[in-house]
Amino acid sequence: MTAQTFKLPDLGEGLTESEVLNWKIKVGEHVSLNQIIAEVETAKAVVELPSPFAGIVQKLHADEGQVVPVGGPLVTFDDQPVEPQAKDGEKSGAGTPGHQGGAAERTPTLVGYGAPAASGKRPARRGRGKPAAVDSAAATDSPAAVHEAARTTVARSTPPVRKLARDHGIDIAQVKGSGPDGLVLRRDVEALISSSAEPAADQRPVSDVPAAGNGQTRVKISAMRRATANAMVQSAFTAPHATEFLMVDVTKSLDLIDKLRARREFRNLKLNITSLTALVVSRLLLNFPSVNARWDGENDEIIHYADVNLGMAVASDRGLLVPVLKEAQNKPLTSLAAELSELIEHARSGSLTASQLSGGTFSITNVGVFGVDAGTPILPPGQTGILALGQVKPRPWEYRGEVALRHTSTLALSFDHRVVDGKEASELLAGIGAVLEDPGMMNFFL
Repeated sequence: MTAQTFKLPDLGEGLTESEVLNWKIKVGEHVSLNQIIAEVETAKAVVELPSPFAGIVQKLHADEGQVVPVGGPLVTFDDQPVEPQAKDGEKSGAGTPGHQGGAAERTPTLVGYGAPAASGKRPARRGRGKPAAVDSAAATDSPAAVHEAARTTVARSTPPVRKLARDHGIDIAQVKGSGPDGLVLRRDVEALISSSAEPAADQRPVSDVPAAGNGQTRVKISAMRRATANAMVQSAFTAPHATEFLMVDVTKSLDLIDKLRARREFRNLKLNITSLTALVVSRLLLNFPSVNARWDGENDEIIHYADVNLGMAVASDRGLLVPVLKEAQNKPLTSLAAELSELIEHARSGSLTASQLSGGTFSITNVGVFGVDAGTPILPPGQTGILALGQVKPRPWEYRGEVALRHTSTLALSFDHRVVDGKEASELLAGIGAVLEDPGMMNFFL
């Protein structure tokens, strides 16, 4: 029978590795096509991997908690059911001519995520597991080289064990693991907690920075936090940001939301000012193609998008995520509200797919949920505009020639000034504000 190996696919957005969180299969189990075989964690989300093959699981190439580079082997399958054991004198058909080739020559990929890395080189790890430097040093049989490389090694462990270490201010990289190949187990961390002992001299960080103490706590930078930081730095220092602010009276929008919630088709939906703003933005952007666009400096072009793929910034336990609602301009309010709620739920639970985190053309962030009046949002890389929605609260406001208590909110629009001029940005922001002040104005702008 032919063995086929499923390699970790490219999950998109420049990610080079993933950590195996848990296996959904075991050796000897029969797996069907597209059956979920594992959950892996990237720098952006927890992703379920479907199997591109059907067959018997022959080997799992990674342990739970192990980091695997893109293109690295994950699972080896036999493409046929296990044959009965041959009797004495009988030959097994496993090696018969004509049985090789065909499917065995295919390169397994995950549909929608692209082909695995073509290069044979190992991508740089993010600091978990044995780095390539250790492997190369070991090959030289030079103790000094191995020792130097080992200083950069970060202990392998599972996410719950790393969290336990972080919660108690323990640097997981300095813990000697008692598991297979140095895997740090829960008991290793608990032993340090119970003994309250400092790491031995050979375990202390090799750094000129003093170790945490006097009330300080050191927290390892997570892969997601690092990816977010890199993206924000790239955006802030690549695209010239400009931000405009507008305070609007959203009382009529809130009244409309209350009326819609009473309707049967909206009763089970989470309808709020954010979903209504998402509807307004996705419709108005059709009239402002320069804002729903991207600067392509390499080709000396500005790319205008046909669809509004609306990103929604979500704060999760793993950090900031921006899931994307595709073709938002075509969705009625019921579908838009339902899909936004689903995306936000997946973001907070860590179950977003790579495709749900890519392809955004414009984004919205609601800083008002944290009690903030306004902010200056940073553009997601590759996007030209982002709208921040401040908290909705009653303020004294001029209304029909008198001062009244009205519900107001501050809108902040950041844009890439290479692509968008102040006139276009101002007109878009004014249009959004006008519709939120009077939803009946939507037809005027379309």
